[in-house]
Amino acid sequence: MPVNAALGERPLDATGEWAQRPAVLPPEECPPRPKWRHVDGDWIHTRLEERVALPAAGGEHDPRVDGRSTLWVRVPEGIDMGPVALAILGDFVPGGIGAALGRDAGGNSLDNTIRIVRPVPTEWVLLDIRVHAIANGFAHGLVHQWAEDGTLLATASQSTIVRVRD
Repeated sequence: MPVNAALGERPLDATGEWAQRPAVLPPEECPPRPKWRHVDGDWIHTRLEERVALPAAGGEHDPRVDGRSTLWVRVPEGIDMGPVALAILGDFVPGGIGAALGRDAGGNSLDNTIRIVRPVPTEWVLLDIRVHAIANGFAHGLVHQWAEDGTLLATASQSTIVRVRD
C-alpha cells in the first residue's frame, strides 16, 4: 500500500484552520470500542485503547446518515505522538465503513495520505472519521485527528476495498 506524507515546516506569516472538531464527551466518559471478532494475536488494534466518542449535548450525528464516526484512541505508553503514530491513526477510514453502513464491515487500504498539521503532546487522539462514498466495492474517506486540547494534529485521506463480514 502506498503511503504519502506532507510534513515539515517553513517560516511563513500566514496561518488558518477551518476544520471543525466534533463536540464529544472526553475519553473517560466514553465506552470502550469492542475489539474486532476476527482479530487474533499481536496486531495493531490489540495494542491501541479505543473508545467510542459519544456526542456531547448539541453535537449529535448518526454515522448511517452522515458517514461520520468518532473514536478516542490512545497509543501504548512510551510511543511518541509524532508523525509515525499519526500515520498509523490515519489508517482508520476502514474502521468507519461498518459504522456508515450499519453492518459488520471494514476494508483493506489501497492508499493513505497523511498531512501533518501541528503535532502536540496528547494522551488521547480524537479521530473524526468521515466516509464520503461507498460504491462498486470501494470506499473513500478521511480522518481528522485532534489532540485532547482541540489542536488539529493531522488529517489523512484513504481509499479502501470494502469487506463485509456478515
